[in-house]
Amino acid sequence: MMTRLWNGFMHLLLKQIVLVLTVMFCIGVGVALSNMFQLSSNLIRSQAVLNATLYIQAFNQAITLYSDAAADPAKESGLTVTHAYVTEEQAIPLPSTFAIELSDMISDRNPDLSVRFFSDYPFPWRQSEGGIRDEFEQASLDFLRQSPREKFVRFEERDGHTTMRYGEASIMKATCVACHNTHPQSPKTDWELGDVAGVWEIKQPLDTFVQKVNTDLRETFFMLGGISVLGLSGLTLVVGKLRDTAKGLEGRVKERTADLAQANDDLEKRNQLIRQVFGRYLSDEVVVNLLESPGGLKLGGDRRKITILTSDLRGFTSLSERLSPEEVINILNLYLEYMADVINQYHGTIDEFMGDGILVLFGAPKAREDDAIRAIACACAMQLAMGAVNEHMKVLGLPRLEMGIGINTGEVVVGNIGSEKRTKYGIVGSQVNLTYRIESYTRGGQILISEQTFKEAGPNVRISGQQQVQPKGVKQPITIYEVYGISGFHNLYLPKEEEIFLPLPKPVPLQFSLLEGKEVSKTHFQGKLMQLSATGAQIQVTTPNGISSINEFANLKLTLLASNPAQNLNDIYAKVAKTQASQDAFSIYFTSMPPHVQTWLTNLYQSCTR
Repeated sequence: MMTRLWNGFMHLLLKQIVLVLTVMFCIGVGVALSNMFQLSSNLIRSQAVLNATLYIQAFNQAITLYSDAAADPAKESGLTVTHAYVTEEQAIPLPSTFAIELSDMISDRNPDLSVRFFSDYPFPWRQSEGGIRDEFEQASLDFLRQSPREKFVRFEERDGHTTMRYGEASIMKATCVACHNTHPQSPKTDWELGDVAGVWEIKQPLDTFVQKVNTDLRETFFMLGGISVLGLSGLTLVVGKLRDTAKGLEGRVKERTADLAQANDDLEKRNQLIRQVFGRYLSDEVVVNLLESPGGLKLGGDRRKITILTSDLRGFTSLSERLSPEEVINILNLYLEYMADVINQYHGTIDEFMGDGILVLFGAPKAREDDAIRAIACACAMQLAMGAVNEHMKVLGLPRLEMGIGINTGEVVVGNIGSEKRTKYGIVGSQVNLTYRIESYTRGGQILISEQTFKEAGPNVRISGQQQVQPKGVKQPITIYEVYGISGFHNLYLPKEEEIFLPLPKPVPLQFSLLEGKEVSKTHFQGKLMQLSATGAQIQVTTPNGISSINEFANLKLTLLASNPAQNLNDIYAKVAKTQASQDAFSIYFTSMPPHVQTWLTNLYQSCTR
């Protein structure tokens, strides 16, 4: 009796143990399968996003190829490039029309994928299908306008089905801006380079991927159920295998994610390096035009109105002749570093450094409404920055530097100039030459602007005088204005220094010649130094009829004569400020002289004040 009871109890206990172990096994298998399903789902979503990214990349490359290889040559050959190419003879579609029709074709032929372009500014003929349709499209456009280099992805669940919606910004390139801003039916005409015009959307159901994974998981589950019947001895091996599989999937997801993150990081570092290197030779806006516009490197240009600023150091050529090449380079680097910082602050485009000269563009490659006024504010800030430059010059034991600035506004051709092997972003036109002529009239510390710039800049410009001049190559006289400051937002003013001339106790005889460009005239005039100021002098001409050859703004080379010719003071350069023909006299501003001459004239001037 006891034996039967004991055998029955043991039989029941073994059944309970087998049941418990079986339940534990099924729970372990279920957990493992659940983990596998979750990891598979993550991998599917990551792969779907990657596929969409590659689709858009290939799509953009196809559009660029069509634009460069078909649309542009078609225009040059006289064909019409239009959205209505079907109804017009000798016509092909616009690149944007080609892109939209290509996306429709892909969507029609692939039931598991749809491609669509939408915008909040569709052209009239695309109002019905090209506008925003739902909340996702509005949200993606809002997000990408703030972060145009990001992606906008959402997975939508509806009736047990998952759909991926992927959005990527369509960036306005130079050719797009030109077309949209000039087309008579364009709903928006103030596009700028780099704006987000709309969004390319990839929409893809994930049911096919999910169904395949679920089928594989069900087969695995039934297989494991069959194995469980064979005995509990294989339980540990099966569960371990499932865990290994889950870990493998998890590792693949992490590895793929890390690879994508590393690729993005490498790409960003490469772009930063390119911008950093290019930025040392070109302005930020020119770099953006080159790197982000497919036509950025094309030769050619377009006509536009811009404001041009050019500056030059007075007497730097003669100063550099007295210094070593290393000292000249150090001075130039010091001066140009200060000037470049100021120019960048006022969003000017440095087109060229020409020795001690600088050519700056306001309005290219990007035009702004306040180009003229910013150019004048920049010029004032540059003159004020010369104070810091000369503090460094004083520490180095070198003479002061003085700079003249000329500004002009007019139409030029701006773009890429050169050849396929070597190209320069620059400007061409008579207005460029006129700017250099205006600058040539300046003396150290002066800013002279043309009448057109004065009109463009408005009432905030403060001038201390105006004068009519007739530059070389200009048929009619022009009016130039001397600027001493600008009010309003910029609020910059140059220090005013009163010029006090003192008569010399005894006139100093001298000889002078006119400078014609970089050449010194062989005709010599005689005169006397009658009065001195801190920066200039008044001269009386003693050569008969010599005053008739002297014009305002003329550049001179002077020699102060001593009784012993070996003691003559040479290599003095000056600019004529004002002539008094009735008295055979004129005033000058010194632009350059050797240090020992500067010392001699300073001592002479100070002796007149005692």
